[in-house]
Amino acid sequence: MASEFMRARLSPELEQALRPIMTLREFPKGTTLYRHGAAASGLYLVEEGAVRVLLPTSDSQSQLLEVAGAGAILGLSESLSGGNYRVTAQADEPTTAVFIARKDFVQLLDGRHELCMQVVRLLSESLHGLYHRFRSVSAHPGRPRRRALNEKLN
Repeated sequence: MASEFMRARLSPELEQALRPIMTLREFPKGTTLYRHGAAASGLYLVEEGAVRVLLPTSDSQSQLLEVAGAGAILGLSESLSGGNYRVTAQADEPTTAVFIARKDFVQLLDGRHELCMQVVRLLSESLHGLYHRFRSVSAHPGRPRRRALNEKLN
């Protein structure tokens, strides 16, 4: 069920363990997979298509954070924390994704240390991706220089 890219990210053991709790879903273009602020119901593994990940801004608008393609894992941290989704995920084109309910995912990990460590690795990869994205945004030539910002604050 999982794409080749996902197999590269999910270990065979984790993929095999997840298989019984996976549900394949199809999303037409423009369909919201989940909305910012909603209780995290589970995570999504994008099989085919593309998902726009939108970050809410202070003026009730949304800013495009990324377009997640095949192999992307969405909602993992929220599903583990049990909190609300921090972003909105919306199909940018017809998209097929595997859904794993939070309750089933957490139950699967309970007491299975080797699977937990694999999930920690996935979270770490996600965090490193965010660091890279932040560095890219910070290095944007249109960004004000630090000295100019400090001069405005003084």
